[in-house]
Amino acid sequence: MKIGTPLSKSATKVMLLGSGELGKEVIIALQRLGVEVIAVDRYDNAPGHQVAHRSHTINMTDGDALKALVKLEQPHLIVPEIEAIDTNMLAEIEAEGLAEVIPTARATQLTMNREGIRRLAAEELKIPTSRYAFAESLNELQMAIDGGVGYPCIVKPVMSSSGKGQSTILEPEDVSKAWDYAMSGGRVSHNRVIVEEMIDFDYEITLLTVRALSYQENKNGEVQTVFCEPIGHKQVNGDYVESWQPQPMSKKALTRSREIAEAVTGQLGGRGLFGVELFIKGDDVWFSEVSPRPHDTGMVTMATQAQNEFELHARAILGLPVDTSLREPGASAVIYGGLEKKGIAFTGIDEALRVPQTDLRLFGKPESFARRRMGVALAYGNNKSGNSIEDALKRAKQAASMVKPVSE
Repeated sequence: MKIGTPLSKSATKVMLLGSGELGKEVIIALQRLGVEVIAVDRYDNAPGHQVAHRSHTINMTDGDALKALVKLEQPHLIVPEIEAIDTNMLAEIEAEGLAEVIPTARATQLTMNREGIRRLAAEELKIPTSRYAFAESLNELQMAIDGGVGYPCIVKPVMSSSGKGQSTILEPEDVSKAWDYAMSGGRVSHNRVIVEEMIDFDYEITLLTVRALSYQENKNGEVQTVFCEPIGHKQVNGDYVESWQPQPMSKKALTRSREIAEAVTGQLGGRGLFGVELFIKGDDVWFSEVSPRPHDTGMVTMATQAQNEFELHARAILGLPVDTSLREPGASAVIYGGLEKKGIAFTGIDEALRVPQTDLRLFGKPESFARRRMGVALAYGNNKSGNSIEDALKRAKQAASMVKPVSE
């Protein structure tokens, strides 16, 4: 693999489509390897815009605008980081040889839409999932629930992220409200939802799965699949609020989880890191979703792994060796905006960083909302007096609670 010099004719250029907090960390990881990075997002001064070599603000669901930008910048690789993208245009860009799409254009099309990936897993690969149905109207949603999904159930837009538009239906009176919320939370205008039965699981995990080139003597140049230690997480209304690594689980459940993750990502193909979400009950495992990019729950790896998820993604897409080893246990906790305001400030940072073995990431988002993720607290390391994972989570939550968003 040859990497050039940024801002020169020899530059290796990567374009990120979506430049939030996850994209920002990918950009930093790529730049540390000498890559020239172009950050694209739907709003000005997104976190990734603040660190990239160049930035652009466009509506990425506008295929013509997207293609024009690709022709202008001429990147070698395009790395989608959000759902709100014209994936059909990405396929056209790839087919015309304008750039390589990571992991592939087909994988992006399937995973950006919950319908595509669910049908691939459940109907083609025959992997266990919850019972599910799709609906394009309130009436169809009610019929799907009455026809087999049942109560309680979960409704999500087919295209959304970070729990946006997701809600739980406990009884018939909740159906109309859930439909309206799903319509407001979709990443693109797509009046279609997935409704799933609520599985009685013990816990859920994110299994970060990396498809990267092997540098073993007998497999040199072949794509291999490797795994990070499982990440446990807590969600509220589908939005991650805490995560920890490693999640304790049985050997059988872990083996089955890896088999499912390898089967799904193998069908998607390409190179890069995938966040595979799974439900676990005892030794039983159900597939939930997969993201073809770093996962929000995986921010904990900035405290726990030799190479965090962003570094793994950067190395894998460039064809470089990867190391998924766990350095030490740790946890993360979200810092919310708490305010509806542009250009907020934060207090309590010094107090938060006095908590032993903690760190902070403040994302630099230009506008705050009450439940917008504006930062994350990280905690790491063993505690001789008790459970290291529980202790790390306690310290992460403590640090996060000390950071207070305020009006400037």
